[in-house]
Amino acid sequence: MFRGSMTALITPFRGEEVDFRAFDDLVEWQIAQGTHGLVVCGTTGESPTLTCEEHTSIVERSVALVKGRIPVIAGTGSNSTAKTIELTSHAKKAGADAALVVTPYYNKPTQEGLYAHYRAVAEAVDIPLIVYNIPGRSAVDLKNDTLMRLARIPSITGLKDSTGDIARLTDLIPKVGPDFCLLSGEDTTTGAFMEAGGHGAISVTSNVAPALCAQAHNLWQAGKKEDAAKIDARLMPLHKGLFTETSPAPVKYALSRMGFCTDNVRLPLVAASAPCRAALDKIMDELEITAPAPESRAKAHARG
Repeated sequence: MFRGSMTALITPFRGEEVDFRAFDDLVEWQIAQGTHGLVVCGTTGESPTLTCEEHTSIVERSVALVKGRIPVIAGTGSNSTAKTIELTSHAKKAGADAALVVTPYYNKPTQEGLYAHYRAVAEAVDIPLIVYNIPGRSAVDLKNDTLMRLARIPSITGLKDSTGDIARLTDLIPKVGPDFCLLSGEDTTTGAFMEAGGHGAISVTSNVAPALCAQAHNLWQAGKKEDAAKIDARLMPLHKGLFTETSPAPVKYALSRMGFCTDNVRLPLVAASAPCRAALDKIMDELEITAPAPESRAKAHARG
């Protein structure tokens, strides 16, 4: 079971190349800040514009850096079932703890097509699979009835839900059983998601405020809901600010402001606009989110 605050990690770029030194620093800082798991090569990691070589290198590097300290979940979804199987097979060989598989975008498969897609991946690769439902980006919505069918397949162990529809979660929980992992994919609704019985979140905000996100989830797991809700309320402006423009442009700007990386994104995305940056500056100043001390980052990196 995957629980807690899992960061949907960005892929930092320097020019047109992946900035692996910055990536290493981010991984070590996330672990030092108490993050419960890392998701690499997901939507926030700009997986659609990564080359196959970049994708596999990032997964391999993540596993090698983390060394089992926290789970590494590799984004392996594609709108091609064959490519999804190929990437998922690589994630297993690389030692990832699970694969996050987004619903096939653009193709718009039927519910039966979605079931057949995930079943094919599960039958081809023996690794825990987390289904990722994000209809706002993929143009297809995995319905609860289909998900219940998928939950009967042993290796399909969880869901990342980015619909923001808490009613769907409450309908689903009694039907999939306590061992099926339910993860929020919407930072603004994570509090309600956890209150309704969710197990954790795959978060964009935790790129920027990992300690606060981890603390909130620790409190939720300990049953201290009011204390968790206070942290979540404090983070709400950041949750919203990081999505005023298409992610990950805003979160990359925030991390560039903290000194971790450039704010480069790959076309067809463009860097955050001046109004977006100004709004984030104000939010981060109010939350007192600043660059970590250089010596702290160096120590974190040395521990890896």
